[in-house]
Amino acid sequence: MDSRYDPKKIEKKWRDAWDSSGAHKTDIGSPKEKYYCLDMFPYPSGLGLHVGHWRGYVISDVWARYKKIRGYEVLHPMGWDSFGLPAENDAIKKHIHPKINTQNNIANMKRQLYEIGAMYDWDKEINTSSPDYYRWTQWIFLQMYRKGLAYRKSMPINWCPNCKTGLANEEVVGGKCERCESEVAKKDMMQWMLRITSYADRLLADLERLEWPEKVKAMQANWIGRSEGSEIIFRIMGELGSTTDLPVFTTRPDTLFGATYVVLAPEHALVEKITAPDRRKEVSKYVEASRKESDIERTAETREKTGVFTGAYAMNPVNGGKIPVWIADYVLLHYGTGAIMCVPAHDTRDFEFAKAFGLPMREVITSEKSSRDLSGNLKEAYVESGRMINSGSFNGLDSEAAKRGITDWLKGKGLAGYSIKYKLRDWIFSRQRYWGEPIPIVYCDKCGEVPLDEKDLPLLLPEVEKYQPSGTGKSPLATIEKFVKAKCPKCKGAATRETDTMPQWAGSSWYFLRYPSARFDGGAFERKAVDRWLPVDCYVGGVEHAILHLLYARFFTKVLYDLGHIGFDEPFARLFNQGMILKQSSKTGKLEKMSKSKGNVVNPDELVSRYGTDTIRMYELFVGPPELDSEWSDRGIQGVYKFMRRSWDLAGGIKDSVGEKDDETIAREINILIYKVTERLESFKFNTAVSAFMEFLNAVAASAGKSVSRASLESFIILLAPFAPHIAEELWEVTGHTKSVFESKWPSYDKALTVSDSMELPVQVNGKLRATLTISRNASQEEILAKALELEGVKKHTAGKPLKKHLYVKDKIISLVV
Repeated sequence: MDSRYDPKKIEKKWRDAWDSSGAHKTDIGSPKEKYYCLDMFPYPSGLGLHVGHWRGYVISDVWARYKKIRGYEVLHPMGWDSFGLPAENDAIKKHIHPKINTQNNIANMKRQLYEIGAMYDWDKEINTSSPDYYRWTQWIFLQMYRKGLAYRKSMPINWCPNCKTGLANEEVVGGKCERCESEVAKKDMMQWMLRITSYADRLLADLERLEWPEKVKAMQANWIGRSEGSEIIFRIMGELGSTTDLPVFTTRPDTLFGATYVVLAPEHALVEKITAPDRRKEVSKYVEASRKESDIERTAETREKTGVFTGAYAMNPVNGGKIPVWIADYVLLHYGTGAIMCVPAHDTRDFEFAKAFGLPMREVITSEKSSRDLSGNLKEAYVESGRMINSGSFNGLDSEAAKRGITDWLKGKGLAGYSIKYKLRDWIFSRQRYWGEPIPIVYCDKCGEVPLDEKDLPLLLPEVEKYQPSGTGKSPLATIEKFVKAKCPKCKGAATRETDTMPQWAGSSWYFLRYPSARFDGGAFERKAVDRWLPVDCYVGGVEHAILHLLYARFFTKVLYDLGHIGFDEPFARLFNQGMILKQSSKTGKLEKMSKSKGNVVNPDELVSRYGTDTIRMYELFVGPPELDSEWSDRGIQGVYKFMRRSWDLAGGIKDSVGEKDDETIAREINILIYKVTERLESFKFNTAVSAFMEFLNAVAASAGKSVSRASLESFIILLAPFAPHIAEELWEVTGHTKSVFESKWPSYDKALTVSDSMELPVQVNGKLRATLTISRNASQEEILAKALELEGVKKHTAGKPLKKHLYVKDKIISLVV
């Protein structure tokens, strides 16, 4: 064994060895219990991976390797989300054709992922822009089309003037394009849509079955936005006594007697019809301005309320009151009925709007909890339940009971009914770009809209020289006559092809199904393989995909389940979201997510060359709790590199002098290490697992000369293997093993030996934590108090002050009062 730790030498050696032995290949037919560990695959765009990207890949690899040593047959694949805006925009920026640019980026990223030392089975690599793959993305689209889940519609969409394409609502953040941050406007266009709203209830209810972070489940639930309420008919009064019914959805029918005005979305179909002649100019101007705003901007709670009176009036159905009809951009056409009844006394937005425009307020629910000024008026909207007032025959009732009572009363008059509404809208599936899956539909003058025959898939994306977006509202494919002209699959007559392409999310919404049978040519996936390996046991990736990708993937899975193609309806049993790596921006001076534009990207290539892959892997884990954002520091890497050298020296020093039995101290320390690493791995506390290794080395160093057994040395190496696989393989070999460390057995521990002789006690002074005391568990209370008073952090806050009292909770805390 070399006396000096040389990561360059051993890491290349072991990566070559893994390749030649096929160590990372998954035996899909293995009788072992399966474990499917999956990373969210990357967009092959930009300059490659930075250390922020590494974090998720290292976390998933540690977990996959741990499961392998635990005896599972592990599937840990990797591929490329290479169609769509990210890849195309990168190509345009570099003035390189998307196909060539994507291939170059994939080659670079694959090299970087190879250097991570991850146990990816590259035989199962997939690429969403390969015809062998997108043939099946097109096939899935056709299945949806035939089920009535894919349809075409003219509608106002989010238009990015820079990307020159329509965007799904989920791709608009703060009124800007998620990709290029340009202001998004509304534009009427024919679009392909997927009817994801048909699955709203199931997408919501099935969240409860998933072992996912609660914040992600909450984000999806809020996006779906299910509301139970009542649909109430207001009547807009017209000329000569005519009326027009205006359905309004509300979750608070108990406040109906307090409705003092109604508001329509600016895009509502009735706006033009009901607007008074003298109000048309102002209303039209407001409607046009609203079309340039995103839904997120319009509904922001902190935004100043704006609106315009139409000149029309409606009748409140419970009391016949004549109330004005306004339009305001905080009401969205697609939610509810696109119209709301406004009760400023009991709704915060309505309260703000009424204050801004001097509209009346009528209080209809009272409670001691309501906030009032000295005159007894409401200082803010009271939005909770209470006792009904000013509500006719419903006075005195509890407001919760009045919800049903008022609805039933109006229902009897044909003016109300119970209803469920959603915020979720159908998925805009068209993109007016080149780099995407062609949509397999043709238009025939005789037969109309016709899907391609499945035998004619894939519909290939044509090779072109000019791929930049046209800006006309049409894809660049529309200019390619050879592509546009087609034969109708039904009548064989002349037809034209659809020229929009699918969005970047199309290929990533089902890729996890392809991996177990990545080379299967008889379908999108082999049923036997997919039913054996799916759902994914653990899915690792960023929380930024909480709504878009995860919701779409769940939708695709449920559709394929309903069609009988798979036997499960949720794709990811467990989800882990890693935190971001932050670094100070050279432009703002603030800690920010790594980005070239912020000047704070750290390229791992140089670090790997200097310290080795294992050191970077360990530091990525050690930098902080894996689910939280953490700051990157090059100084921290040096500390971890020192640990790696100490591990090497420890193994080398012990190897030739191991005994049959551990010294009592060493026996306790190795059992504590096994316990800590196992428990912390199982709970995804990777940073404290790394700390446990460091604590163990310190304990061994303090016990110099004491006997260490071969079994303990081997346990240390096995525990280290998932975290730092290269050095672990080398140490395993030099201790006399001929098989891989990953074919060994995870060590067990004696629980009786895991109880440490020492403990750490938090020390409070006047209720605030001031220090931590490390002391023997057998210490007396008097000794604990004396030692606590000697701590620097304590002395600073007790100096010159008499100790009034102290409280010691055994093995928990010591609290001092001065």
